[in-house]
Amino acid sequence: MADATVSAPPQPGPPQPRPVQSGPEGASPDRAVTLSPEEARRAFRRRARRLFWPGGLSSRLLILTVLFVALAGLMILPSSLAQFEERWLEDRVRAAELASLAVDAAPNQVVSDKLSTQLLDGAGVVSVAVQSDGVRRLLLAAPRMNRTPYLVDLRRGTSLLSLVAPFQTLFGSDRMVRVVDRPHFRDGDFVEIVASDGPLRSALRGYLMTLLAIAGLISAVAGGLVYLSLNALLVRPMQRITTAMERFRADPDDPAAGVHPSGRRDEIGRAEVELDRMQADLRAALNSRARLAALGEAVAKINHDLRNMLTSAQIASERLAQSGDPNVARALPRLERALDRAVTLASNVLAYGKSDEAAPAPDVLWLVPAVEAAAEDAGLAPEMVALVLTVDRSARILADPDQLHRILVNLLRNGREAIAGVAEREGHGAIQVSLEQDGGVSVLRIADNGPGVPERVQARLFQPFSGSGRTGGTGLGLAIARELAQAHGGDLILARSSPEGAVFELRLPGAPDPAPPPAPPSPAQD
Repeated sequence: MADATVSAPPQPGPPQPRPVQSGPEGASPDRAVTLSPEEARRAFRRRARRLFWPGGLSSRLLILTVLFVALAGLMILPSSLAQFEERWLEDRVRAAELASLAVDAAPNQVVSDKLSTQLLDGAGVVSVAVQSDGVRRLLLAAPRMNRTPYLVDLRRGTSLLSLVAPFQTLFGSDRMVRVVDRPHFRDGDFVEIVASDGPLRSALRGYLMTLLAIAGLISAVAGGLVYLSLNALLVRPMQRITTAMERFRADPDDPAAGVHPSGRRDEIGRAEVELDRMQADLRAALNSRARLAALGEAVAKINHDLRNMLTSAQIASERLAQSGDPNVARALPRLERALDRAVTLASNVLAYGKSDEAAPAPDVLWLVPAVEAAAEDAGLAPEMVALVLTVDRSARILADPDQLHRILVNLLRNGREAIAGVAEREGHGAIQVSLEQDGGVSVLRIADNGPGVPERVQARLFQPFSGSGRTGGTGLGLAIARELAQAHGGDLILARSSPEGAVFELRLPGAPDPAPPPAPPSPAQD
């Protein structure tokens, strides 16, 4: 025979906690998540909280509505029970008072024990007494009681103690009650009865069950009606607004992501209108940002070639400087300045798209030469759009030279193009530049006699890609000019616009004292 191997039985030990596996229903066991006992208890508590206090606004609203209506019903429960108990005791007093009239009708006002027992049982009491003119008479009485009754005086009316009495009756033991009330069917000071409160307790319990059933029904019906009303007026519109916000966040370009105002005149309607406006503003901002990004990418591609072209132009200007032509010598400095500014702008044109404009380096400048140089670059000419300067040649201003030139060129070019857009003018007009210095601030006014700024454009005049009032305009010029002015600590605003023209105000901090400008250089000698 082969040797038999006997295995030792497993040794008993402390029970090990079974791992709790949690995962989506239908998930394979190998993908289940093992939770520790403490994590399992926390998960159970979370599920229990969600059961009694769900996360949805509609469910919470229904629960709160039912609870509040039920609480309102429970608040009137003590007074209802107190009134029921008072009516029940009054009925017993009236029945006992009527039974006592049989004693007055009996010979010698004495009834047999049998009749007395029948009268007392019919009235539901154990004794009846009447006091008249200070004399108390016991008309009907059962055998002597071993328990001392408690007193209820119905002549005092309702009090706080009477609100507690029904609950003492409901939750107390069988007792005897002594009730005193004014007589209704006979003359006297008062009628007094003694009865057991056991029947009263049974009647109170039945009435309490009826009240609770009615309160529960009213709570359910009223809660349901309030819930449906609030759900239609508040919850569903808020769900629509929330859904629109979520869809807009996921895809701002989705046409269905917008909220459609319902025309309501309450807070929900205002929220819908404001959300619709905010989404429109955000779409415009995102479109502007996308256009800026596209502009930056395009400029980045051509920037290298453009700088090469400008470098070639600078080399050509240096060769021109070697010629002895006096006309070339007079025009060459202006050409060199224009080329220098073009190279600087070509190198830094991405700065606006990156919101990284170079910080200004303010210097004290003579205003008239700065305006004349900007007017020449903006294309102003006496025979077409004339520059009218109402500024003393000694006036000075504190600004970065290059950035002030860019601001003035943008403003003067916009004025010239606005005048050119009026067909009957045939390109003729004037732009007036004036200066006012007050309180340490220089206010430079540029006024043209063009058609003015259209009202539909004024609200977004200084927004990139949105403020252009003419066909083909990018809307960047005024936005850049205002950004440069604000970088100086000042501002650029549209002071006035009418069919007679537009007035822009450039406000810059600082008001340097006037000084005579330097004498112009003498002509170059051959």
